[in-house]
Amino acid sequence: MSDISRRSFIKIGTAGAGAAAVGSGLLSQWWGLDSSAMPDPQTDGDQVIPTFCELCFWKCGVLAHVRDGRVTKITGNPEHPLSRGRLCPRGTGGIGLLYDPDRLKKPLVRTGKRGAEQFTEVSWDAALDRVAEGMLRLRERHGPEALALFSHGYGGSWFKHLLKAYGSANIAAPSYAQCRGPREVGFELTFGQGLGSPEPLDIENTRCLTLIGGHLGENMHNTQVQDMARAISRGAQLVVVDPRFSTAAGKAKYWLPIKPGTDLALLLAWMHVIISEKLYDADYLQQHAIGFDQLKAHVADKTPDWAYPHTGIRPELIAETARFIAGAKPASIIHPGRRTTWYGDDTQRQRAVAILAALLGSWGRRGGFLLPSGMDLPAFPYTSYHHKPKTIADKPKQTLYPLAGETLASGLCDATMKGDFPYNLKGWIVYGSNLIQALPDPRQTQKAIEGLEFMVAVDVLPSEICGWADVVLPECTYLERCDDVHAPSYKEPYVAVRQPVIEPMYDAKPGWWIAREIAHRIGLEDYFPWKDSFEYAKHRVKQAGYSCAELQKKGVLRGKQVPVCQEEGLALSFDTPSGKIELHSEALKNLGFHPIPEYSPPEEGPPGMFRLLFGRAPMHTFGRTSNNRFLSQVFDENEVWINSRVARGLPGFEERPLKTGDKVVLVNQDGVKSNPVRARVTERIRGDCVYMVHGWGHTAKGLRYARGRGASDSELITRYKVDPIMGGTGMNVNFVRLEPLPEQLS
Repeated sequence: MSDISRRSFIKIGTAGAGAAAVGSGLLSQWWGLDSSAMPDPQTDGDQVIPTFCELCFWKCGVLAHVRDGRVTKITGNPEHPLSRGRLCPRGTGGIGLLYDPDRLKKPLVRTGKRGAEQFTEVSWDAALDRVAEGMLRLRERHGPEALALFSHGYGGSWFKHLLKAYGSANIAAPSYAQCRGPREVGFELTFGQGLGSPEPLDIENTRCLTLIGGHLGENMHNTQVQDMARAISRGAQLVVVDPRFSTAAGKAKYWLPIKPGTDLALLLAWMHVIISEKLYDADYLQQHAIGFDQLKAHVADKTPDWAYPHTGIRPELIAETARFIAGAKPASIIHPGRRTTWYGDDTQRQRAVAILAALLGSWGRRGGFLLPSGMDLPAFPYTSYHHKPKTIADKPKQTLYPLAGETLASGLCDATMKGDFPYNLKGWIVYGSNLIQALPDPRQTQKAIEGLEFMVAVDVLPSEICGWADVVLPECTYLERCDDVHAPSYKEPYVAVRQPVIEPMYDAKPGWWIAREIAHRIGLEDYFPWKDSFEYAKHRVKQAGYSCAELQKKGVLRGKQVPVCQEEGLALSFDTPSGKIELHSEALKNLGFHPIPEYSPPEEGPPGMFRLLFGRAPMHTFGRTSNNRFLSQVFDENEVWINSRVARGLPGFEERPLKTGDKVVLVNQDGVKSNPVRARVTERIRGDCVYMVHGWGHTAKGLRYARGRGASDSELITRYKVDPIMGGTGMNVNFVRLEPLPEQLS
């Protein structure tokens, strides 16, 4: 395999904005300091202001170049540990969001029926009064717990605080039950702690990186992709397990085109080889783990020959890759992935990934999983929450999903409708989350919304969820606001600041202002005792003993480096019931689940249909950026991948075989049809599945660029399989067939 430079994965965009718009002037003062104090002789702007990005959840440090109150370009902040002076393709697209002509510009109040997208513009006073009236009425009729918050984005912290002060604990992020939850629970059961964000992976120093269903290079987590490029340049190798020949697969020593839904069978077979051939880290396991004998007995019959008919991977290749992965231990990472809700057995699949990490001795080791810490920032001295809310209403009264570590967004949606829940929800606040695309089965989400008494959407763009709200409140972009300071756990501890680059455009307002104004109208002003978010952030930074001036100037402050692995002197400890790595989980056994992951074959699809898989493109973030004209210069709509051999024999294409670029309609097992979407006929995917990038096929009238482009995978996800351990919604259980457009056959 040839070496790869960082440029092969990361295209650094430094061009100016593509869409014309006018800012309303530069905020020159913050914390009483001159915000132009960071000159850059290379810039095409007069000022360079550091902040951190919100084009995805990674929160890379950026430098905004500003001239005459207009942002001219965005570059990576070299001081920031996550960006290191570089940005992913989508990170450059903040300009496209800031100057998107379709931005929400004024508060809106619904005038037609829900979902009809009929609104009238109103003043902020009128809109906030309507929100306050709805919240007070809801609390009087049903109690404060009848209100739920769905939140995605760093600015959601203000609304979480508002809801807790109001008296409700029904606060959820779809990123848990629809994305990362199984991973967190699987690792918590095994090592006593989850992975969090950013994931603590020492990819830069690994010798073998195994991606199983992960698409680094397409799933563009900036720091990890930089680390992967560095590792490869130093001789590290990739093992890629994926039904599709992804970008990363093109750089791999081994590509295993696995049958979808059989990943756990492969993981168990790898364990069999590693244990039977004594390739595991025996000293590490003896010192830190329990349950090895049970695991050994469990995988004794999970041979490569057993896994072959399930996975489609030849036995000798299974054995060879197991030896290769183990040969790099402990600097060998089985990447846990991010969106891990696939088939309903997801916690157990992630448990298998964690168990393999233990066998390799890579937990708490250089080149494996690090154990980082963060910089301490005292909380703002809030008034204590007076109301003790009822039990969260995200799960039925029966004991289901006992190990869910966070509130389930899909569960709150279900609790809005009649069912066996502690109580029903009557109102929603939705912050920065397009639930129509984020939750499985959009028709179910719409049905839940129709039963609400009150709903508020806070967003930057008029996404589909806004069309169902009673009141829509326009938030300004991350480049126009200050949020709370950010100090995550990371191998290099740091605290970063989000500060405004230009003043808010139009009549948009920052989230902190919206939440505070609502609180003042419903008698909760004591919970927002600060003048603005500047005062709030400044208090926390000063109380921690850090310099506000230096933080503003650099955008980030780095903390003292502490040991993050055994090689640096870190003593390993595990917050499990036994205080050890638990290869065999008594906690799962006591709850009636398999204490060691057990494989069950996935359900097969109807004859003539393909399993629907979906993922991401490196220049887009889910559906959040598909209206971004700047980013869409590179990728303007999705397409459906289908195997070229299979495409030659598709029913309905007898008159003319399907070719790349042809438009097709996808029809799922329940008869739901997609918009027309371009086909990509390729040898780079298995013949039993199709693949498309998530986040296209918008229907919202206000998204004038994205509306009608490509097809929505969300529309086709009418079925899902719920993980019984933590409640995650496995969505890779839908099947589609391809139908031609009649005009293309003529």
